[in-house]
Amino acid sequence: MSIRQVFRTLLLTALFGALPAGATTQLKADLPELAQGADAVVHGVVRRVESRWSGDGMRIVTDVEIQVTESLKGQPGGTVLVTQPGGRVDDIAQVVHGLASFSEGEEVVVFLQKRGARAFRVSSMAQGKYQVQRAADGKTALAVPEPTEALLLDPVTRKPTAAAQQTMTLEQLKAAVRAALESTPATKGRTP
Repeated sequence: MSIRQVFRTLLLTALFGALPAGATTQLKADLPELAQGADAVVHGVVRRVESRWSGDGMRIVTDVEIQVTESLKGQPGGTVLVTQPGGRVDDIAQVVHGLASFSEGEEVVVFLQKRGARAFRVSSMAQGKYQVQRAADGKTALAVPEPTEALLLDPVTRKPTAAAQQTMTLEQLKAAVRAALESTPATKGRTP
């Protein structure tokens, strides 16, 4: 390899290495789509968040165990296990942009897709999670959508757009999920 080729390779490496990593891009999902497309929708409390190496030892994944307070769709059982890519094990971290984040003790409403017999993932990444924030009196509860750093695209135009989710009361969120499920065509999921 000539000195000129080595120099060009080093220059290109330096230029491309200095560019920021690309953002996660995904289609915007609205609440009815989330509810209808989910295998389960649960309201519950995060009991455990634990990162570990995947079975093949090549990736880090994070397990989130949620104790179910109420199932709005599906029959996931008393607890659900959400597994998503990324996390930190010792001093090694892997980051996947656009995912929902969880912390122990956090009250949430999550829209879930099955991943095997007992595991789930959050539907539409961060768009599928609401954090429940309770007022000091404990009576009023807001459902706050998870902020996302993903670039959201309109499903029709494929142009960048704002997130569809809005903060609402917990009861409004539950009512909206139930309404979306009631409006699901009766033939959905059945073969002709």
